[in-house]
Amino acid sequence: MYALIDGNSFYASCERVFRPDLRHRPVVVLSNNDGCIVTLTAEAKALGLKRGVPFYQVKDIIRRHQVAVFSSNYELYGDMSSRMMNIIAGLVPAIEVYSIDECFADLSGLDDLTTLGFSIRKRIGQWIGIPACVGIAPTKTLAKYCNHLAKKIPALHGVLNWNDLSFSRQEKALAYQGVEEIWGIGSQLAMRLKKLGIQTPLDLAQASESLLKQCFPINVIQTARELRGIESIEFEPTPPPRKRILRSRSFSKDVFDRNDLLSAITMHAEEAARVLRQEHLMTSRVGIFLYSNRFKTEKPVYATMDAVDLAMYVNDTPTILKSAVTLLEKHYVKGIAYKKAGIILENIRRKGETTEDLFGLVREKQERLSETLDQINNKYGNGTICFSAVKRDSEDWKMKREMKSPSYTTRFPDVLRVG
Repeated sequence: MYALIDGNSFYASCERVFRPDLRHRPVVVLSNNDGCIVTLTAEAKALGLKRGVPFYQVKDIIRRHQVAVFSSNYELYGDMSSRMMNIIAGLVPAIEVYSIDECFADLSGLDDLTTLGFSIRKRIGQWIGIPACVGIAPTKTLAKYCNHLAKKIPALHGVLNWNDLSFSRQEKALAYQGVEEIWGIGSQLAMRLKKLGIQTPLDLAQASESLLKQCFPINVIQTARELRGIESIEFEPTPPPRKRILRSRSFSKDVFDRNDLLSAITMHAEEAARVLRQEHLMTSRVGIFLYSNRFKTEKPVYATMDAVDLAMYVNDTPTILKSAVTLLEKHYVKGIAYKKAGIILENIRRKGETTEDLFGLVREKQERLSETLDQINNKYGNGTICFSAVKRDSEDWKMKREMKSPSYTTRFPDVLRVG
């Protein structure tokens, strides 16, 4: 048996934890550069607001109904996610983190699973203040669907165990929503399924497997089996090794200055290298990409991507940064209105799987230096100390986050004080 546990309206719920005055007020969280709504509470949905809607289009509604608006605070959300996953991991044999706000849990060998589901939900709420829902079922797909129903149906109080339902009620539950609500069935697949008369999850579960094999990829067949209670998608407590690490961000306004681009590339290189060290990985290929503003049709579109292979596997910031800066110098064109820049690390392996090079001692010193800087930045906040000699006081390349809340749990100056 498996459980799917997730935090409801996670980003907005994180904001509410430290702002109790927002408990019954509509809240929305915006995407990068305050572009569109990415998370909203039930109160905001009741006003007709929807995910994906550009912020500027709904400013009047937001102002009229006093909706609380926040820029995305990824530092806060990441830390709250880690706390939530640690709570869940302490209550079940194993977890598989699926995204920042949800994870699957292996419930093998445990009894009274419905009570356990309510216990998990209660502890998350008590310990970190995040409302959560729990779906429990014999397969991961059914567990995710149970979680979806637990959100939709208030009478379930946030927890649904598939095995608590009779066969007839299970069929009724599968017919309750459209097939597009099933994990792994996107809008395009849903349109194709509906053309064949497969409108609901129940229809998909009862569909002929030979028909599905003729018309759809293997993941649809696996999903249909999972809806019948046949386990077809493996539980992965250890995430598969990364194939690449990408860090990028669109600029809040067009960037022309080379030093501003260099600052952005530097920040992305530092972040990507830090991920390598956190996950005990190494890379031997560093790439960058630069894009101009494609919406400015009066000017030619500029887009470039390039990479360099390193002589050895590394995870230290100086080596990665040096390669990224070299590529930037090679491809920077004066006069281009740049809108996005990023870095890609490829050819990734786990530390210990690579052969040592002749300059192992030098690399070891660079790694130790990078790890020391990680410790300082983890303690006092990202960017407290960095490698770049470029000034970072230019706002042109930074992401627009005018309504960002404090980093309550990751920066000492932002910690709430009582009394």
